[in-house]
Amino acid sequence: MTQTERVVRLAHEVLGPNLIGLYRHGSAVLGGLRATSDIDVLAVVRRPVTAGERRALVGGLLPISGMNDPLRPVEFTAVVRSAVRPWRYPPECEFQYGEWLRAEYERGHVPAPEPGPDLAPLLTMVLAGNSALYGPPPGEVLDPVPHEDLRRGITAGVPELLAELDDDTRNVVLTLARIWTTLATGEIRSKDAAAAWAIAHLPEEHRPVPSHARAVYLGTEAERWDGLRSRLRPYADHVTGELARLAEAPAPRG
Repeated sequence: MTQTERVVRLAHEVLGPNLIGLYRHGSAVLGGLRATSDIDVLAVVRRPVTAGERRALVGGLLPISGMNDPLRPVEFTAVVRSAVRPWRYPPECEFQYGEWLRAEYERGHVPAPEPGPDLAPLLTMVLAGNSALYGPPPGEVLDPVPHEDLRRGITAGVPELLAELDDDTRNVVLTLARIWTTLATGEIRSKDAAAAWAIAHLPEEHRPVPSHARAVYLGTEAERWDGLRSRLRPYADHVTGELARLAEAPAPRG
């Protein structure tokens, strides 16, 4: 049984008839899983998830998600359908599991509902990917996200993202490239495609940073930042400057 199949089975076991649908997003619908890609799954449910169900989801996900072979990191997100349809911003995220919080989960933390601006790009990817692991097609369950809310959603977490530059370097570098690409082009691209776009639009002195992050993501280089450490902050400063400029500009057309 694959990791994705185990996630689907867990969702059925815990959520039962509350589950409307399970949908792929992220790398799986943006060109395919890469060497370091997460398994990203959205669950749409009919009613709020109970405290017991939250504990069961965390307990079930801990052994089937990981950061090393053969396990990929699993990001599992749940939304109540009435919280996102009709669409409003910011939507509420009912539950989210991600490996970046593993230490907290192991200490007993259970995710609670909270506003989720990053649901705007997540639901946009779900709708674009049109890939149901269970249930009806996503277009029958979710409303489209207005482009202005997509722009707001992808930039909302930038300050927190920058705070992780030294600890989660590859992910931060690639996510900044993806945000920049989406603001500039209106498209959500895979991390490697976004990095390629960014490399083509960066001054030469900043290109080695996303080039290395992209190679690590694709599995062609081992992750080593020592020789590039002094370039990380200038790269991030340049990209965030571009984000600020684009946030004031009209949205791209077509």
